[in-house]
Amino acid sequence: MDLDNLVYVTGHKNPDTDSVASAIAYAFYKRSKGVHAIPCRLGKLSAETKYLLNRFGFEEPMLLEDARKKLSEIDLDKPIAVHEDATIQETLELMKKYKQTYIGVVDDDNTFIGIVAKSDFVDIGLDDTAHGIEMLKQTPVSFMAKSISGQLIYEAPEPHINGKVSIIAITEKKLENYEIQDRVVILGDDPESQKELIRKGAGVLISVWTKEYRDDVIETAKEYNCSLIISGHGSMNTSRYIYFAPPVSLVMTRKFVFFYEDEYVEDTGRRMLEYRFRGFPVLTKEKKLVGYVSRYHVLRFRNKKIIMVDHNEFSQSVNSIEKAQILEVLDHHRINDFNSNQPVEFRNQIVGSTAAIITNIFQENRVQIMKEYAGILLGAILSDTMMFVSPTTTQVDRDAANLLAAIADVDIEEFGKELFSAAHSSETTLSEQVMQDVKFFDVHGYKVMVSQIIVAESDVYLERDKEIMAIISNTARKKELDVFVLAITGIIDKGSRMYIAGEKARWLQDAFPNEEGELHSLQEGVLSRKKQIVPKVTEAISKYA
Repeated sequence: MDLDNLVYVTGHKNPDTDSVASAIAYAFYKRSKGVHAIPCRLGKLSAETKYLLNRFGFEEPMLLEDARKKLSEIDLDKPIAVHEDATIQETLELMKKYKQTYIGVVDDDNTFIGIVAKSDFVDIGLDDTAHGIEMLKQTPVSFMAKSISGQLIYEAPEPHINGKVSIIAITEKKLENYEIQDRVVILGDDPESQKELIRKGAGVLISVWTKEYRDDVIETAKEYNCSLIISGHGSMNTSRYIYFAPPVSLVMTRKFVFFYEDEYVEDTGRRMLEYRFRGFPVLTKEKKLVGYVSRYHVLRFRNKKIIMVDHNEFSQSVNSIEKAQILEVLDHHRINDFNSNQPVEFRNQIVGSTAAIITNIFQENRVQIMKEYAGILLGAILSDTMMFVSPTTTQVDRDAANLLAAIADVDIEEFGKELFSAAHSSETTLSEQVMQDVKFFDVHGYKVMVSQIIVAESDVYLERDKEIMAIISNTARKKELDVFVLAITGIIDKGSRMYIAGEKARWLQDAFPNEEGELHSLQEGVLSRKKQIVPKVTEAISKYA
């Protein structure tokens, strides 16, 4: 996957139907233009939105938690590793193959247990023989055979190896000057000398330029418990490569610096400055290797590419949106705190729903709207315009809805009733309904949150007054809000009932006056949060600010 070119299309926090459907449809449109776009959501879906997606066969969009990239979202170096029983020789060959100066080590469960760098092998070639001797002492004979491309002819059941290596050159005094006991001995194809070395106590006998051992040599080896190997190299290279036979577990570093895949790249970069290593393993929570990250990755990375739909205010967008690469904005709300470091394609229209804008984009660019996409776009328009009752509704919304209904082959009236009936299923708690569609605003420095519940008739909620007030009062206290306004909007009522909490709640008494003897009178004609509720709230606060 080309993670660098992935584009996330997302609506606002506390997503409503228009936000989610618009993200899904516009991501499809971008893909039709060759852009690798995926739809996202910034929170839990409402019952209405779930119903709409299920009806037309869509899965929930992925949850986008942050505009910053995690290590799992950038292209890392390949997760190359060796088993802890791999020889040093095998490890070096793998490093050479992949042009790596370091490599990870895993156990039988593929759990990352250590790391080894080429510099860790320096002692083997440059230090005195003590280091190599100690490692060879702990090395299985089969590993020695592998490292010299040899054949293991006989493996002694009770090995006795002290790690020292002797290369035998036959002299006038034969083998009298050699200390052989428990050593790894290298010599040529001389059966009599082979047998004598075995009798003198050699732990491993390695023959060079030899096709096979004679039967009497093998029998002697069995009698004296000496392993036999035929090398694939001459004396010089055999003596060199034998020191690369130990398992890499004897060389690797078990205390290593690593990062988890769900860490943010920018945080990783800061921590890297504390170390001089070239690369660092990236692991899952189960300590499985997913790749390696280096300063190169951190220097070239950029945060997520974002297309914002149905919102433009950073306060309503994904966390760390100010650090994202914002490519486009498609919206029908006020423009408030938006800014960018690069040119952005910005489309903001005075319509009742973002879905109507996206429908027009399909038409303008002659991209076919398939039946299932027409269905969710229509649902979004009906939801945001409250079946065309909202004062935000325009002819653009109605025209788009008629076109989409024809494509989806549904009756607008019947479909709308089904949609709003599903909006408040028994599975949704009152608290979830209150918090499902909320938006935050900064009004002259005061923290304001406005929530809206859209139902067929608003008076069904009157019997739950105390429960509603407890929820919004508790929320206002926890979030330290100055004002929390909940509007329960009835489509049939063509109005809203207002519930207000917070330290400055009294400032809004005149904005939404109650009839004498009533607590939450129907505010006739007040339907739109954008055009009516928020402006009234802003005007009321302005008198005291």
